[in-house]
Amino acid sequence: MNRIDLGGRNAIVTGAAQGIGLAIAERLKKEGAEVWLWDIDPDSLSATVDRLAGIRLCVDVADPDAVEAAAAEVMAKSGRIDILVNNAGISGANAPVHEYPVDEWRRVVNIDLNGTFYCCRAVVPHMLAAGSGRIVNIASVAGKEGNPNAAAYSAAKAGVIALTKSLGKELAGHDIAVNAITPAAARTALFDQMTEEHVDYMLSKIPRGRFVTVEEIAGMTAWLASPENSFSTGAVFDMSGGRATY
Repeated sequence: MNRIDLGGRNAIVTGAAQGIGLAIAERLKKEGAEVWLWDIDPDSLSATVDRLAGIRLCVDVADPDAVEAAAAEVMAKSGRIDILVNNAGISGANAPVHEYPVDEWRRVVNIDLNGTFYCCRAVVPHMLAAGSGRIVNIASVAGKEGNPNAAAYSAAKAGVIALTKSLGKELAGHDIAVNAITPAAARTALFDQMTEEHVDYMLSKIPRGRFVTVEEIAGMTAWLASPENSFSTGAVFDMSGGRATY
């Protein structure tokens, strides 16, 4: 494992109780960052804190007031926010667009896209005041290509990509980098929300012939969150195993 110096940095990772978010939190912690773990599941969050020795906050990223309050608490207790990793998300139901439940569409978009916006909106003023920061948004290859029977997830992740590009341009004159990662699917609890047919479809599209690991995503995140990433911003870093070529 390559070492990336994040000593003295204060990081927030959303959806940190399990899966990709947990792997990212572990990697940032190993590299020396103080990590705040944001998640909506208090039981999983407690187990993660015991394992990782991070600082937990039970936060619903789909609630803008809760996000603002959580960011204020981080600032009050740690005095700075150097890194924000927007990872919290759900895959939602698998169904064709003309049969997709409206309430489910709203739920997926509110967590996956609006939640990312709320977190950025709450944290960016603190980064601007400090004159530096790193934001990493976990999108998906589905946001580039669109997966059939997963329109809500695909649309929300496409929105995350566009938000990343817009915010990256807004903050380009500051030492604040905003980038997105578009992974192929990783075997996490999100798979429990999908049909086996959809899982097989995703695997069939990956030239590498396997799913990405959470550790691979965490490694890319750690570099994007580091001072070494001093130029790239508003960019999308592909981790699709060769599926996406643009």
